[in-house]
Amino acid sequence: MKKLQYLFMSLAALLFATPAFAQGAAAASPGAQWVPLAAGLGMALAAGLCGLGQGKATASATEALARNPGARPGIFIFLILGLAFIESLALFTFVIIFLKVQ
Repeated sequence: MKKLQYLFMSLAALLFATPAFAQGAAAASPGAQWVPLAAGLGMALAAGLCGLGQGKATASATEALARNPGARPGIFIFLILGLAFIESLALFTFVIIFLKVQ
């Protein structure tokens, strides 16, 4: 019963949202000059927080290696994997900002 209710609610939302999708784009909005500044701030925030995350990951891996040097292969693999994921967040932010600002 709940699945049917969710289905009808989503269909109703799509039905009522169709006129909004059909409306034309407005002329240049008054806040358009702030878009590059907001994009730069967003990228700076993403890069800064990714840098903090990478520092925390590196510090934790160094501490783990100091406590147990025999676990180096496992820690190294997860460290590289984690750093790649953290860096990908900054790159995804850059790509999204680049696509949205154009």
